[in-house]
Amino acid sequence: MVAPVNQHDTTLLPASLFELADMATVAGFDLYGSYLTLDSGFDSADNKLRIEEQGMIPVIKLNRRRTKDEQKLENLYDSFNETVYKERYKVERTFAWVDTYRKLVIRYEKLECTHNGFKYLAYSMMNLRVLFGNSL
Repeated sequence: MVAPVNQHDTTLLPASLFELADMATVAGFDLYGSYLTLDSGFDSADNKLRIEEQGMIPVIKLNRRRTKDEQKLENLYDSFNETVYKERYKVERTFAWVDTYRKLVIRYEKLECTHNGFKYLAYSMMNLRVLFGNSL
């Protein structure tokens, strides 16, 4: 999904969920029962309901909402899966590695196929770095 940079991610979530479901169907994947992890900016009852409507399990970092009531906080944390959320770090780390390639951060190419080619090259370099260490 392509959107203007001045549009916040939370407003893009509903359309993105439908596109994700469509893409998974075309690719032959069943998303039912899979986890969708998001950061605390997406923590709302509406977003959780939208994710559940797609058959997925929302794992959203909790927003304390300035709550000091321990019982409310305990109820919020009961449904939060910390183990699954920690796996999100791997994805975030991968995006951070991609961001080290300036050509991908500041998109100079007008053709999508050229930009994708540079992304594949960056992914290859990251995999080589993992396989052979920093000796490259």
